[in-house]
Formats: sequence, structure tokens, C-alpha cells
Amino acid sequence: MGLFDRVSRVVRSNLNAAVSSAENPEKILDQAIIDMQEDLVQMRQAVAGAIASQKRVQQQYERASSEANTWQQRAQLALQKGDEELAKQALLRKKTQAETAVALKTQLDGQSTTVDQLKRNLIGLESKLSEAKTKKDMLKARASAAKANEQLQSTTSSLNTSSAMAAFERMEEKVLQMEATSQAAAELAGADLESQFASLEAGGDVDLELAAMKAQLSGGSVDQGQLPAAETAIPATESTEVDAELEELRSQIDKLD
Repeated sequence: MGLFDRVSRVVRSNLNAAVSSAENPEKILDQAIIDMQEDLVQMRQAVAGAIASQKRVQQQYERASSEANTWQQRAQLALQKGDEELAKQALLRKKTQAETAVALKTQLDGQSTTVDQLKRNLIGLESKLSEAKTKKDMLKARASAAKANEQLQSTTSSLNTSSAMAAFERMEEKVLQMEATSQAAAELAGADLESQFASLEAGGDVDLELAAMKAQLSGGSVDQGQLPAAETAIPATESTEVDAELEELRSQIDKLD
């Protein structure tokens, strides 16, 4: 393929693409109906012209046939009068008219066929035009619906729904994180309060134990119910060590006194 052919093909393809993109279905349909109506007018004119021509040929044929009959009668009359030469001239005229009539009859038969075909074409074109008008209304309605649907799809696609939903999801995650942080802070505050009360309770036991030791040193007694209950019995060896430690504490206190 030559360079010129390739360039020509590219140009034609671009022109066809431009024409196709510029086509408006509704306008094209309206123009198609107008074109078909113009064709119908031309077809009717052609049929009318063919019928008029047929009628003229019919008249010529009838005239030629009539003239042939007239010259036939004149030839007979001349022969009856004894004028053979005149009868011969009349027969020549009759022959000419008869040949003309035959030629006109052939032409007339051909025109009759043509006129019949044109009439059928005219009826077919009228039927197609009526069908095209019906289809035009339907196609225009479908084109309008398709155009509206295309605009709706374009509008829908232009909406940034996914971005908005992503923003909602991010905010939901953030709220959940804030709620978790608040709950953790509340739990920590409760734990700190529990530890404070535990410390106070532990301090109270020590104070009671210290008071009991002081009472023993001074020879008094302490309500055993105030002392914290022992969870396990102290073995004998450990009790001896504790007594020794108490004696040592008493000696130190006596020295201080």
C-alpha cells in the first residue's frame, strides 16, 4: 500500500469518526423522513408522467388504427368505382397507418408494464414511509431515554460516593479509638483508687500489729479481735525466733529508758 493510500485512509477514517460523533439521532431521523417524502413526491411525479405518456401513446395507437380502417374503406370505395390506382394509394396509406399502430401497440404494452411497476413501487414507498414515521417516533423516544440514562450515569459516576464513605469509615474508626481511650482511662482511674484503699487497709493492719507489740512490752493486753487473723499457724521454730527477737527489742527499749 502506497503512502498516498495510507494517508487517504487515515483522513477518511477521521472524517467518518467526526461525522459519526456529530450525528444526532433525532435530527437524522427527521431528515430521513424528509428525504423519503421527497423521494415519494418524485416517484408520484414519475408515475404521473408515465401514465400521461401511456395515455398519449394509447391515443396515437387508436388514431393510427382508426386511420388504417379509414384507408381500408377508401380503398374498397375506389375499387368499387373502378379506380384501381386510387385504391392502391389508399391501401398504401392504410399499410402505413397499420404499421404505425403495430409499433404504437408494442410501445403501449411496454409502457403499461412500466406503469404497473411504478405503481407498485409507489405503493411500496408509501408503505415504507408510513412505517418509517412510526419507527421514527419509537426510535426518538428510545434515543431520549438512552440520553437521559447516559446523563444519569454520568451524574452518578461524577459523585464522589466512595470518598465520602471512606471519610465516614475513618471518622467511625476515630470515634471507636476515642471511646477505647476513654474506657482505658476510666479503668486506670478505678485501679488507682483500688490501690489507694488497699494501701490504707494494709497500713491499718500494721498499726494494729504495732499497737499489740507495744501492749505486750508494757505488760498490757490487746483485743485479739483487733489483730489481723493469721492465715497459717506459725511453726514452733519460727515462734522461738520471734520470742528471741522480742526479748532483744525489750532489752533495747529498757536501755533507752
